[in-house]
Amino acid sequence: MTERVINDRVTIAIDGGVADVRLSRADKMNAVDGAMFEALIEAGESLKSERSVRAIVLSGEGRGFCAGLDFSSFQAMAERPERSGSNAVLDRGDRITSRGQQAVYTWTEQEVPVIAAVHGPALGAGFQLALGADIRFIAPDATMSVLEIRWGLVPDMTGTQMLPRLVGLDVAKELAFTGRMVTGTERVELGLATHLSDDPHADALALAREIAAKSPQAIRGAKRLISMAGQVPIAEGFAAEAATMGSLIGAPNQVESVNAYFEKRTPVYED
Repeated sequence: MTERVINDRVTIAIDGGVADVRLSRADKMNAVDGAMFEALIEAGESLKSERSVRAIVLSGEGRGFCAGLDFSSFQAMAERPERSGSNAVLDRGDRITSRGQQAVYTWTEQEVPVIAAVHGPALGAGFQLALGADIRFIAPDATMSVLEIRWGLVPDMTGTQMLPRLVGLDVAKELAFTGRMVTGTERVELGLATHLSDDPHADALALAREIAAKSPQAIRGAKRLISMAGQVPIAEGFAAEAATMGSLIGAPNQVESVNAYFEKRTPVYED
């Protein structure tokens, strides 16, 4: 196992092809401040080059997933709105994102599946961070809200673009307009939760390990193709599907999948 800590805000432990990423500001309910923005971005960007990582679990230490933006950031917004909070511009490359957007979008951009394990509050920034994952295990005690309207703001960490893909335009607008708390089975009914779980972190890790045991090229291909659905013309999607299948057939990991199945053994894949 390899472990590292980023800015005292995020920890990463990699074991058996699974990266266990945890927000580690438990004393502040993992509220997002400048250091947390940078730590999330650094953690996500660093994992993109870790070819041994085949699945990622994203969770929060302590009593909640993420309680939202740190209150100290609101004062910074008033003093220097152009350089504070999630709206600060990233001074790197030609990114399409602001700093806050990239703190979430870096997880959406991962080639491998990202599974969020959510307990306690997942509010505002925390809510949007959970939306950046591919799959969400959510505890019965979790509370979720597009909380920005309380402060006279809008969700600006990719939430306006990602939320409608999960719940539809009308529900996304209602949640953004009201900031109401979503709890219980409604989270699954709306599409915010993939599964309700009494132990979301354990269940997320179990699924991540199951995914990590599959052919990594096939998993990456499936994620990329499914994420394209509805975002590109259907002809482009079909072409990408055919091209991906062509690249997999006969490749070493695909051959290993077939051989392992018929030989009744656990497959051993190349990264």
